[in-house]
This record gives sequence, structure tokens and C-alpha cells, in this order.
Amino acid sequence: MTKGKAKQVKGKMKETLGKAIGDKSMQRHGLGEQLRGKAQELSHKTADKIRKRTGH
Repeated sequence: MTKGKAKQVKGKMKETLGKAIGDKSMQRHGLGEQLRGKAQELSHKTADKIRKRTGH
């Protein structure tokens, strides 16, 4: 599992727990962590594609 994917899972857990206990702040933090994880994952995928095309 990549770091980005791990952040997404952790964020989803926070968001779900926040919903369950009615903590909107925790929900927002969880959603933010999911988005950061997605961005990290996309960045990693893009870098891999560039490396493959350039041979580095």
C-alpha cells in the first residue's frame, strides 16, 4: 500500500468516526486527509509515468 493510499484510508476512518460521534471537525479533517492522500497518489503516478517515458 502506498503512503497516499494509506492516508486515504486513515482519512476515511476519521471521517466515518466523526460522522458516528457527531464531530464535524473530525469529519473535515478526515476528508482533508483523504484529499491529501489522493493528491500524493496522483503525484506519485505522474512521476512514475514521466520516469518511464524519459528512461530515468
